[in-house]
Amino acid sequence: MLGMVLFLIVFPFICAGVLALMRKSGPYRKYTLFTFCAIIAAVDIYFIISSLVMDQTQEYLVETHLLDNLMLLAEWALLILISYFSIKHRKYYCMILSILQTGLITYLEVTGQTESHIAHLYVDKLTLVMCLIVGLIGCLICVYAMGYMKDFKAHHAEFKDRRSFFFSMLFVFMGAMFGLIFSNNMIWMYFFWEITSVCSFLLIGYNQSKEAVNNSFRALWMNLLGGLGFAIAIYYCVTQLGMVNLQQLIDMGSAVVFPVIFLAFAGLTKSAQLPFSGWLLGAMVAPTPTSALLHSATMVKAGVYLLIRLAPAMYSTWAGLMTTTIGGFTFFVASMLAISQSDGKKVLAYSTVSNLGLITACAGVGRYEAVWAGILLMMFHAVSKSLMFLTVGAVENSLGSRNIEDMHGLIVKLPSLTAILVIGIAGMFLAPFGMLISKWAALKAYVDTQSILLVIFLIFGSATTLFYWTKWLGSLVAVHHHSERIQNITKGSEWFALICLSVMMVALCLSFPVVSSYLIEPFLQELFHTTAVSVISSGNVLIMLMMIFMIILLPILVRFLTLGKKNKIVMSYMGGANTGDDRSFVNSMGEAKRMYLANWYMEDWFGEKKLWKPSIILSAATIIVLLVIVIGGGTL
Repeated sequence: MLGMVLFLIVFPFICAGVLALMRKSGPYRKYTLFTFCAIIAAVDIYFIISSLVMDQTQEYLVETHLLDNLMLLAEWALLILISYFSIKHRKYYCMILSILQTGLITYLEVTGQTESHIAHLYVDKLTLVMCLIVGLIGCLICVYAMGYMKDFKAHHAEFKDRRSFFFSMLFVFMGAMFGLIFSNNMIWMYFFWEITSVCSFLLIGYNQSKEAVNNSFRALWMNLLGGLGFAIAIYYCVTQLGMVNLQQLIDMGSAVVFPVIFLAFAGLTKSAQLPFSGWLLGAMVAPTPTSALLHSATMVKAGVYLLIRLAPAMYSTWAGLMTTTIGGFTFFVASMLAISQSDGKKVLAYSTVSNLGLITACAGVGRYEAVWAGILLMMFHAVSKSLMFLTVGAVENSLGSRNIEDMHGLIVKLPSLTAILVIGIAGMFLAPFGMLISKWAALKAYVDTQSILLVIFLIFGSATTLFYWTKWLGSLVAVHHHSERIQNITKGSEWFALICLSVMMVALCLSFPVVSSYLIEPFLQELFHTTAVSVISSGNVLIMLMMIFMIILLPILVRFLTLGKKNKIVMSYMGGANTGDDRSFVNSMGEAKRMYLANWYMEDWFGEKKLWKPSIILSAATIIVLLVIVIGGGTL
């Protein structure tokens, strides 16, 4: 088992090196990438199955002095890389943040204070959940990227062809995430945490335009700020508590607040919670596979993964209060901001920030039911959002736009891609799919904690979520008579990834009770040292499964009943005399008018100009006040 763990961490870095050397585009690079993805996915699945059969927590690598020294050298290499780009682009604040945190870790390592006989690698049920997300979804995104980047190069000839670098960074990202989720030593986790920050910086700035460079540095300094919080927490744990073991810290529960609140702060930055949401929104300037990777499978999941690990230690503490308040507030505000967006990727970005806020709030509550909901939300969100980001990228390549206003009647123009997009949207908000189930469990947990503010955030945030998803879904199926099919240029590798993710989405909806029983609940019993707690009754599960089968059965019945019958064309009523082409009419004043379809965006109410700055100020003030209270020794 140790061999497979090390393979999953190290092999993606080897793949990255090989792909970086393959600068010429061609079948060799394509099939090499596909082979690498197949190997990683196969080992990942075998490792998960083997771990489930063993059914026990695994700990590995106690003596790692040589590896510790190699990691310290690699941390300094990251510092040199960050310093180089910071000086080149005159972003000196990034270099300062990197020096501070690397200096703290170096001091601890050089003085020998981190020497401890602990297991550096750790595998439990939550690790297996993350392996599903990182290994399978990450590999599918890499497969999709091969076909997508060919079209991206054709449509953006003004940018330098750096695809070999792009593909290599995807695999470095994957290897760093495997390292992060397997790490029990907080210094190891911090090391892989920083690699993901640097990789996101390089991927966001891929096309090297001025906007891309600015957005990449925004992502870098925000994540480095979180990394500094991580380093401060490690410094406290080593010097005051004499430990670097994350599980030991969690087992201490709410007795130790200082390191937990700084680790929670790091989790908030990585998961793009307010006031740090800007870096994730700026990531849209990068190619679509980057957006999918950052928003679903890797970067943001590192933050919520850490917060879920810390959940018991945040129960009824300042750290929990900070996490739930910021998470709930982010969920509510980001869902309102999504209403005012017409760019498909920007709607997905705000939706991602919003959903991550809900997961964050669940972790901060620190109760069994809330964490159960948070893990299930994380799984559904990873599959659904990666599917939707990749589909929107494919639609943009074929349609020439990702604006929702241009997607009216898309079910006629690009029916196959529309069907996949509908599956993704359904997974995000329709009953009985998993996101809705998880929100119900989260609401129950919020009520049990008697947190009126969290309940308000969840209720109104869910209402606004329903609004923007319904708008988009309505646009896709709004058929008008002169809609015509357009050429679908989606590549075979892209279709493979999209179909696999669609199947995963449906399979997860059908099998979530099994996933809960064999993965989530055993982890929670171990985390909270308790017996199984029934979050959703068997009767409710049966009703939900019946609803899913009805969703599948109804379209088939409708198709059967209408087979052989001609569709009746009915002209739209437009408040005047229809001219016969269903596109124009004469109104009551005798004026010729052209019909058009448009959604409501309500920018005067929910626009960025109205909500963005106030939400940044309020959330930043909340975090600063709570950090000051904890540093000052305040108790809750």
